[in-house]
Amino acid sequence: MAKQSLIKEFFLFVKEEKKWWMIPLLAVLLLVGAIMVFAGSSPLAPFLYPLF
Repeated sequence: MAKQSLIKEFFLFVKEEKKWWMIPLLAVLLLVGAIMVFAGSSPLAPFLYPLF
């Protein structure tokens, strides 16, 4: 059996279990994580801190 990527397995799980509410949740978590990484390594960091 060929290995599947994590993303493909996630979407197959969502499709089979009909847990469509997980997609926006994951998208928001990834967005917040990206903002936190960007805020820590950017000269714009002082302007992003009030968001958290």
